[in-house]
Amino acid sequence: MSQTVCTTCPYCGTGCGVLATPTKDGALAVKGDPEHPANFGRLCSKGSALGETVSPEGRLLTPMIGKKQTSWDTALNVVAEKFKATVAEHGPDSVALYVSGQLLTEDYYVANKFIKGYVGTANIDTNSRLCMASTVAGHKRAFGTDTVPGTYDDLELADLVLLTGSNLAWCHPVLYQRLSAAKAKRPNMKVVVIDPRRTATCDLADLHLGLRAGTDIALFNHLLRASYEQGCVDAEFVAQHVTGFDDALDAASATDVTVTGLSAQDIDTFTRLWLTTEKTVTVFSQGVNQSDHGTDKVNAIINCHLATGRISKAGMGPLSVTGQPNAMGGREVGGLANMLAAHLDIENADHRAAVQSFWQSPTLPEKAGLKAVDLFRAIGEGKVKALWVMCTNPAVSMPDAKAVRAAIAGCDFVVVSDMFGDTDTAELADVVLPATGWGEKDGTVTNSDRTISRQRGFLPPTGDSLHDWQVICGVAKRMGFSDGFNFDSPAQIFREHAALSGVAAALGKDFDISGFADLSDTDYDALQPTRWPFLAHKTLSDRMFQDGRFFTPTGRANMLPIAQPVSQTTSTDTPFRLNTGRIRDQWHTQTRTARSPRLNQHYGEPFLEIHPEDALALGLRAADLAALSNAHGQSILRVLITDRVARGEVFAPIHWTAATAPSGRISDVVSPKTDPFSGQPDSKAAEVGIRPFAPKWYGFAVSQSELQPKSNYWAKSRLEAGWQYEMAHQETPDCWETYARMLFDAQDAEISSVLDASRDAARIAFHKDGVLIGALFVSDRPVSVSRSFTGSQLGSESETVLLGRPAVGQPDPGPIVCACFSVGVNSILNAIETQSLVSVEAIGEALSAGTNCGSCKPELAALLHSAQRRVAAE
Repeated sequence: MSQTVCTTCPYCGTGCGVLATPTKDGALAVKGDPEHPANFGRLCSKGSALGETVSPEGRLLTPMIGKKQTSWDTALNVVAEKFKATVAEHGPDSVALYVSGQLLTEDYYVANKFIKGYVGTANIDTNSRLCMASTVAGHKRAFGTDTVPGTYDDLELADLVLLTGSNLAWCHPVLYQRLSAAKAKRPNMKVVVIDPRRTATCDLADLHLGLRAGTDIALFNHLLRASYEQGCVDAEFVAQHVTGFDDALDAASATDVTVTGLSAQDIDTFTRLWLTTEKTVTVFSQGVNQSDHGTDKVNAIINCHLATGRISKAGMGPLSVTGQPNAMGGREVGGLANMLAAHLDIENADHRAAVQSFWQSPTLPEKAGLKAVDLFRAIGEGKVKALWVMCTNPAVSMPDAKAVRAAIAGCDFVVVSDMFGDTDTAELADVVLPATGWGEKDGTVTNSDRTISRQRGFLPPTGDSLHDWQVICGVAKRMGFSDGFNFDSPAQIFREHAALSGVAAALGKDFDISGFADLSDTDYDALQPTRWPFLAHKTLSDRMFQDGRFFTPTGRANMLPIAQPVSQTTSTDTPFRLNTGRIRDQWHTQTRTARSPRLNQHYGEPFLEIHPEDALALGLRAADLAALSNAHGQSILRVLITDRVARGEVFAPIHWTAATAPSGRISDVVSPKTDPFSGQPDSKAAEVGIRPFAPKWYGFAVSQSELQPKSNYWAKSRLEAGWQYEMAHQETPDCWETYARMLFDAQDAEISSVLDASRDAARIAFHKDGVLIGALFVSDRPVSVSRSFTGSQLGSESETVLLGRPAVGQPDPGPIVCACFSVGVNSILNAIETQSLVSVEAIGEALSAGTNCGSCKPELAALLHSAQRRVAAE
């Protein structure tokens, strides 16, 4: 075994510590770091599978210009010349960077310094705009700065935890497990989930409030009014440390809580919990932020905590959990179009002067740049003529993605820095630059509770890839900006970033890590997780605002009058409200998670959750395909009928792309409507029409090699020995065997087939040198075969694959439920029955399912419940 390296997970904003050990056979052993304060050794299914995602397969190895390989020198010269010429002809606002919450802080810092201080435009925005921008705006309105008051420890110290707009069990699984463990130790702790959808997180809840989508403000305004009427306002705290209380209370008192659609009993139960439980933490995430009134939602939550004084104390306060590993670091360096570095304000002349003086830069913009949606609109209108995209895939992730793809395709000059050259965005670029990835990169990230952790490199760069900061410095120097970009290491960049934070602190800002300004390279390499602020000769509390002073001009926190918006009615053409989000085992657009076989077995294709009564009215059956459409585009998804969603509301995941399911890109139907304060798009309330997609045939295939289906619908996912494909098409081929040979490129392989022309049904297998290289199953209805069985037969001498399931007496594990240990639903149900298992813990002891990250525990509980109910019925 090689040396173990302490690093940080590259997925969500929890910021889990990871122990990574390269092995002699070229593999990577991964486990949680028991010393890291974010996770104490826990990892989720995605973090546990990191070792399966670091192979060089499919990586971009060299710079590309116009699909042709070139040298770094040539590529950087082209980028520098194009940007310089564009600025000279059209001005600095004609160019832009679009970056990512997955960049390291050092990359982010250099990118922001380059575009704002030297190019002279604030046109740098980030995919964090789609994630947490409303929290930033809400924090600044309330506190004067983008400050997270508390820490993760408060989850375990609280007596009441409200989870609003957060499917914590799937989107932040390690925090969910910390909360679950705390509740198990203290059963009197209460958990309330506020979500229109019944998610896996509800398994932990004492109360689920399935309110109408978009009515969060009405609920929290009700809490504020009830706090006042029942004498729960902390009058002393408000008098000394808060402004705006009366106006906020007046707005809350004018709000009708019945618009939430909740029963009077549930509202009363929730209100009594709030009024009688001082130690309350409110956790919020994308369901709050991704709204056209997300900033107001954030402030409605903060209002309640300020009015009751439940902030900055152990087990109390609002806690925003971020979606990306370094969204917080990006906010700290000013990597948003409306921010300066170190939480300084771009509109403030003193702040601009301080930053420009510190950087010794030739310029600095005096106004905010274009936020993400406006930026891509400006690109489409030809106002922005040169674009550099780093470490993100806006052609899929942006709302109104079809229009965004058209804008990028029509832009005069597009550069993409990425690990892969075949993303939807990279395919549209003029220049594609190979970037290092997790395991190769070296720098820092900041998690949701302000903890700075090291992400350390332990693998050599793949091919000719470079770190993002190196590439930016290379372009900057070629544009004549050498003095500001003579960085030799990430440690040098971090020291400059830390020193600038001291300048900001002197101007009255919260972000201060000036204690690191003189950090040596050796100490940087050994840096342990540290929560900011961090000063050289002063120990500060982990919780902000404990002295009652805030970073506003008055030193007081602001409560704001927040009104519940009037719910918009849907039209007859688009009567459904679409909610989008993440699923347990996938991440963003799958450039990493799609490489792991075990992460692709839980949900292997894009799907649509729809209520049973809505499905019946539309003529949709389980596993059918449904077409969603509106004025922006169309998406085709597999139908999953469930009462987890309310009537008139549907849910779909965000992860699929042109590479994995081209007709299932859900952002094609998401509206570009944004919050007026934060500019964050509303990804939770697109209006869509739904109709059955009626193909002539459905197909399922497994193959040792990648296929190129030509069907109207297809989705692929990785297997241990190859790939599996779901397909559907509206035309039937003349000969299924000919079609299959072309699909598998198996002209010389041995063929076995079972054909039924009356039902457009076929089962065809190909063997080469005695082993199975591929199989195709076709039917006029969704194909009913065991996916786990057929996939497991690849590379074997299987003679029974055309059965589509194991022969009698052979086990079939069924669809994967526990990704960490690859435990299938049939194995779980069999163990429940044959071993008389009566608890989730007993299932874990028998099969290990649920004993690692715990994300599957809600599903284990549901399987246990269904099995017990069936026995009771018998």
